Amino acid sequence: MSARVAVLASGGGTNLQALLDAPEVKPWISLVVSDRPRAGALERARMACVEAVVLEPGGFATREEHDRALAETLRNSGIDILLLAGYMRILGAPLVRSFPERILNVHPSLLPAFPGASAVRDALDWGAKVTGATVHMVDEEVDHGPIVLQEAIPILPGDDEAGLHARIQAVEHRLFPLGARLLVEGRLKVEGRRVHILGPGSDGDPGSAGTR
Repeated sequence: MSARVAVLASGGGTNLQALLDAPEVKPWISLVVSDRPRAGALERARMACVEAVVLEPGGFATREEHDRALAETLRNSGIDILLLAGYMRILGAPLVRSFPERILNVHPSLLPAFPGASAVRDALDWGAKVTGATVHMVDEEVDHGPIVLQEAIPILPGDDEAGLHARIQAVEHRLFPLGARLLVEGRLKVEGRRVHILGPGSDGDPGSAGTR
């Protein structure tokens, strides 16, 4: 499968860096887009000789206008697949529908538990004993799409938010490149809420489950 991948990022870009460091994924990445002009992800993109674009929400009257500008940017670059690597804006429904089953997000919890931007803090506040990371397809609801990969880690008695988040990020940095590779290679088969992982050169029969 030939694909052109865009990575959307709002922050420092550690998940972007994990993608750029993955030899099976990096050659497909042709564009990085951020909504924040000082996002560290932009410099990581430039260091990797990947085109970097800033689309600040403040430059648009409405979220819909921002989404249209993003869609045009992606279209002009011939993008097939979107990877959300710490992108803190919610994609509008028309944009999501333009990339059916071709948008992946990585989230710092075991979805459907603890969706939203405060997932790490919420897990601690609820007294959860385990949490982890989830790679999932993006649909029109927040942190809701079919789950591709998950990995659990224990919440330790002495964990604070920063320490727990760092351990979750280490898991994300393994899972997200794997999920991206599977999507680029056409090895994800979605049936309702289930995602089957197909073997290399598969004839369509589901392979292993997507949970560790």
